[in-house]
Amino acid sequence: MFKDLMLHLDGTGEDEIRLAHAEAIATRFGAHVTGLYANPLPDYMIAFGGEPGFTAMGAVVEMEERARAEGDLVLARLEARFQRLAAPHEIRRIAAQRMDIPRLGASEARWADLFVASAPYRNSETYVGDRLLEAVLFEGGHAVCAIPPGQRPKADSRNVLIAWQDTREAARAVAEALPFLRQATKTRLIRVAAQDSQAEPVMDVAAHLDRHGVEVEIMAVEAENRTVAQILIEEAHKMSADLVVMGAYGHSRFREWILGGATREMLASSDVPIFMAH
Repeated sequence: MFKDLMLHLDGTGEDEIRLAHAEAIATRFGAHVTGLYANPLPDYMIAFGGEPGFTAMGAVVEMEERARAEGDLVLARLEARFQRLAAPHEIRRIAAQRMDIPRLGASEARWADLFVASAPYRNSETYVGDRLLEAVLFEGGHAVCAIPPGQRPKADSRNVLIAWQDTREAARAVAEALPFLRQATKTRLIRVAAQDSQAEPVMDVAAHLDRHGVEVEIMAVEAENRTVAQILIEEAHKMSADLVVMGAYGHSRFREWILGGATREMLASSDVPIFMAH
């Protein structure tokens, strides 16, 4: 059961999208909502080549004061918005250099059941948010829910697509998604046949979910020169899925980053929210 939700806040218009999803989840599960406001401060070593002089130090102080003052204004707006939430809530602020925010954010996320963030790799201006999601996914110890930009939650999100591979990551994603799966109206488990010719593990997963009160439809799909992400998005549309559940980075992270892969392609292109665990 989700009792502690955390969401990324950055002062942009996407805050409202992420907050709408977090609020919808909190309402369903009676959860507490924590907004994590990332307030980037200047990267001094980059800005001044690592050897700031007396004049440069004065500029550094001025830049940081300005960033903190701008952050104060954003935080005030966010606090006013959070006062309208029906769920119990709080806001925490990370005021740190860009390179430190992901590490600090992952530390905060370790005590939350689920972290809500925008799906990454869509916009070069979302660098901090993208790195934050990566850090929480790999180091936070819990699942993340990646929301496509501009995608507000549906009034009743009950259709779930599970992307199954015989991997630890997929097993973790299914286990952490059980609160959603138990409330789902329709749950479909899909196996891309080119990845795994053995159907038996899929039947075992379906039997396991049935014991948890989750009725699952099973289907195998041939790749037919399509990528895994293309197949998942297509099947999600066919069943009007409100959520895709999948494991993150089934191959090595280095391989996924350099060559691409289902995880990165899904995060970069899916128009359906993704529930993901590593």
